Amino acid sequence: MSNLNHMHTFPIQATLLVSLLLALCQITSGLTQFEALLKWKQSLPQQPILDSWIINNSSSTQTPCLWRGITCDDSKGSVTIINLAYTGLEGTLNHLNLSVFPNLVRLDLKTNNLTGVIPENIGVLSKLQFLDLSTNYLNGTLPLSIANLTQVYELDVSRNDVSGILDRRLFPDGTDKPSSGLISIRNLLFQDTLLGGRLPNEIGNIKNLTILALDGNNFFGPIPSSLGNCKHLSILRLNENQLSGSIPPSIGKLTNLTDVRFFTNNLNGTVPQEFGNLSSLVVLHLAENNFIGELPPQVCKSGKLLNFSASFNSFTGPIPISLRNCPSLYRVRLEYNQLTGYADQDFGVYPNLTYMDFSYNAVQGGLSSKWGSCKNLQYLSLAGNSVNGKIPSEIFQLEQLQELDLSYNQLSGTIPPQIGNASNLYQLNLGGNRLSGKIPIEIGKLSNLQYLDLSMNSFLGEIPIQIGDCSNLLNLNLSNNHLNGSIPFQIGNLGSLQDFLDLSYNSFSGEIPSNIGKLSNLISLNISNNNLSGKVPNQISGMLSLSSLNLSYNHLEGNVPKSGIFKLNSSHALDLSNNQDLCGSFKGLIPCNVSSSEPSDGGSNKKKVVIPIVASLGGALFLSLVIVGVILLCYKKKSRTLRKSSFKMPNPFSIWYFNGRVVYSDIIEATNNFDNKYCIGEGAFGNVYKAELKGGQIFAVKKLKCDEENLDTESIKTFESEVEAMTETRHRNIVKLYGFCCEGMHTFLVYEYMDRGSLEDMLIDDKRALELDWSKRFEIVKGVASALSYMHHDCSPALIHRDISSKNVLLSKNLEAHVSDFGTARFLKPNSPIWTSFAGTYGYAAPELAYTMAVTEKCDVFSFGVLAFEILTGKHPSDLVSYIQTSNDQKIDFKEILDPRLPSPPKNILKELALVANLALSCLHTHPQSRPTMRSVAQFLEMEST
Repeated sequence: MSNLNHMHTFPIQATLLVSLLLALCQITSGLTQFEALLKWKQSLPQQPILDSWIINNSSSTQTPCLWRGITCDDSKGSVTIINLAYTGLEGTLNHLNLSVFPNLVRLDLKTNNLTGVIPENIGVLSKLQFLDLSTNYLNGTLPLSIANLTQVYELDVSRNDVSGILDRRLFPDGTDKPSSGLISIRNLLFQDTLLGGRLPNEIGNIKNLTILALDGNNFFGPIPSSLGNCKHLSILRLNENQLSGSIPPSIGKLTNLTDVRFFTNNLNGTVPQEFGNLSSLVVLHLAENNFIGELPPQVCKSGKLLNFSASFNSFTGPIPISLRNCPSLYRVRLEYNQLTGYADQDFGVYPNLTYMDFSYNAVQGGLSSKWGSCKNLQYLSLAGNSVNGKIPSEIFQLEQLQELDLSYNQLSGTIPPQIGNASNLYQLNLGGNRLSGKIPIEIGKLSNLQYLDLSMNSFLGEIPIQIGDCSNLLNLNLSNNHLNGSIPFQIGNLGSLQDFLDLSYNSFSGEIPSNIGKLSNLISLNISNNNLSGKVPNQISGMLSLSSLNLSYNHLEGNVPKSGIFKLNSSHALDLSNNQDLCGSFKGLIPCNVSSSEPSDGGSNKKKVVIPIVASLGGALFLSLVIVGVILLCYKKKSRTLRKSSFKMPNPFSIWYFNGRVVYSDIIEATNNFDNKYCIGEGAFGNVYKAELKGGQIFAVKKLKCDEENLDTESIKTFESEVEAMTETRHRNIVKLYGFCCEGMHTFLVYEYMDRGSLEDMLIDDKRALELDWSKRFEIVKGVASALSYMHHDCSPALIHRDISSKNVLLSKNLEAHVSDFGTARFLKPNSPIWTSFAGTYGYAAPELAYTMAVTEKCDVFSFGVLAFEILTGKHPSDLVSYIQTSNDQKIDFKEILDPRLPSPPKNILKELALVANLALSCLHTHPQSRPTMRSVAQFLEMEST
């Protein structure tokens, strides 16, 4: 054992000696129990709970036995119980002289507002049997003298943290909560005000323990193997700490264990096979750790197991064989592992089961009809496996079933008509399978249904009109099927639809029913890629909640409505393209009442118009007109090039001027018509030039390939995206867009100039990298996090960058970070991903982009994690990221990875860098939903710096 470990395992004899000496010193003070309690009261804030703790002037003998919360031995008048639980007691235990209570058997102070440390001499209470200090705000460590409490059978110090206060401070609206992945980061920040430290090995000397609850604290290091000495232990709760290492095999020999909770720690290794011998086990939680290997096959050998979770680990091998014959189960969570097995063989009949989730594993086989015998089942998910065959009708006979998720498997056949019997079903997801046939009309009987996803299958025929009876639907997705016929007008009866209605990528024909305008709460409507004809119903413009509309790739015709979502300031959420006979002032449409054969030279010789921007720009309407004008012009130029027509419309928005001085010709002159010697950066869609004007102003000019020679749809889309994104953002850590131009030969954007160039260039250069000391690097991380937090949470709708990398972080003269290059940025509708082709920089892109086209803000979070490690290490952390993604032990010694070109950071900076490393590690989680939000990341960084 190392010297460090010796320090943490102070000998029992010395502990006893210290405790006895402390006790003797206090006993000699001559305090009575009455005086000791009164002195403690005087040290506490004034509070009604202690109003009865007073001196009785009418009595010659002063006793605390009549005080609230105090119980005495009748024969001796000695205090045996102090019970002030649930009283809101405030203060500390510092001035409570425990040595004068030799007969105390119960100390119960749970669920109060106590702060400070647990008294070091608590071990003097040699007769104590019950100690509960849970749900307070105690800090420090477990005193070593606690090992002297050999008579204690219940020891509970759980939930002594600041999470309640912190969560209310960080997330006052209650809509966002820190993920489990942020617990370690929160504890890092507040490690000096949390109860934690290493668990003393001497805790195993409390051999009478039946309950040990240490959960919800900041204990770290290994689980003491000495706990195997506590043969009477029944409940062991160590969850939600920072414990590491493997589970000691000795715990697997505690045959009286009924409730074992290890979830949300950093434990690794394999689970001892001895756990299969715990014949009394009722609750076992192993979730959210780094376990590997197989689950104990006999985990339910006794047949008593009720609640079992092992989700979010790296378990491999088969589903435990004993689960098949474990009728006692009522809740099982095995999702996000690599477990194998067969859905029709490895599960049995569970009459009490209410919740079963084994999604995102490698389970094969078909679905057994035995699931229909689980009469109390409310939740069943096997999404993301390789389950095949048909959906057994028996599943829909479950009257209690509320959520069923069978998405992304290989299920085939039709939906059984018995689906109408699942009357309590409110979430049904069958997307991403091989289901076929017609959508059964019985689906209309699901009056409680709120979420229905049948997308990415092979359903055909018409939408049954009975779907209009699902009056509580909030989300409906029937996209990517072979549905045809007309869209039933009954769809307008779904008045509760809120988040989205997606009927895209089918073969619907006929007109869009005007009844669809009754969906007054709908946010997103997508009917693209069908064969719809006729006009766009005016009623859609009356859908006031609608913020995203996609009608592209149909055969719609006529004028586009002019109000509601069709207002120009909503154009970024509107796609009407590829409707040949549809006209209006929108991207991809021809203008109404304008023929392509009209002469194009009427205004060709007009001079460029100078439009100064004064203090007020006329509000958002003017800004929107500018954007739409530019977009329309680019598309007009594309149309002219493709049709070889001479038509050209005059462009009143040839340049958006800034400071009232800069003109188009000044940019051309300053760059010598974009001569290569002024080029300071190159990109896929254009180059960046340094433009120093006559007045001394310096700008960065990004010239895009949206011109006569290099015109393509992607270039136009890039220009549109960047202009749209940059005109919507105002943040100190985002480069400022001064103006843009889409005229004549050139299409460019004018940005503020960043003197120090890109972060990538600074880190590559050994000399320049030394200028980025540890404090500056922390500020750069904080600046990028602040910018992303603003984009994700303060822009409406949220803005996703999609290409966060060191080359797209620019540094000002004082080395302040500015996020740049918004050519790939996209706005995100609430709770919905973007479906797109790959965009970004390899080495920074989130792993899920390798197998899905869905892009969410969590992709930016992953890229930020890579960037944060790059700033710490001084180079792209490809090997480190690969190790984190593939290793079962994701713990790293961040001091070992710091940029060796810089001197070792001082102690005060070391904590900041440790926070950055922990945040980055959390951002690189394989599962997107387990990554933190950029808001919480930015808040943690800001709190650390202040």
